[in-house]
Amino acid sequence: MNGLFVKALKKKFEMTQEDASSLAKTVEEIFDGEKEIEDMTIDKHVRSLFYELHKENFLKLRREEYREKGKFMRKYYWSFNNDTIREEAYRKPVVENPYKIYQKIPRNAWLIRSYNT
Repeated sequence: MNGLFVKALKKKFEMTQEDASSLAKTVEEIFDGEKEIEDMTIDKHVRSLFYELHKENFLKLRREEYREKGKFMRKYYWSFNNDTIREEAYRKPVVENPYKIYQKIPRNAWLIRSYNT
């Protein structure tokens, strides 16, 4: 998964290979080979990073509710969203048309300009 995750990070965040590899390694070390990790086991700075990855749909967050000593409790679990990571890794870059700006100019503006020249 590491290779796909690195490619996905590079494309989505426009990162260098080094930065994407380092970030992927850090995240995978936190998971430590597990498919899912409990939110309470991670540092607040890591949680912030996980929320950014969740925002881009690279990580999923699952909530579990249970009852303990008469109170309702919640646990949250993080996991990789392998489908999104794979899609992003293989996504073809969108080539922006440099002349697209001209399509946004109203037709009558072109006509007015042509009458004055």
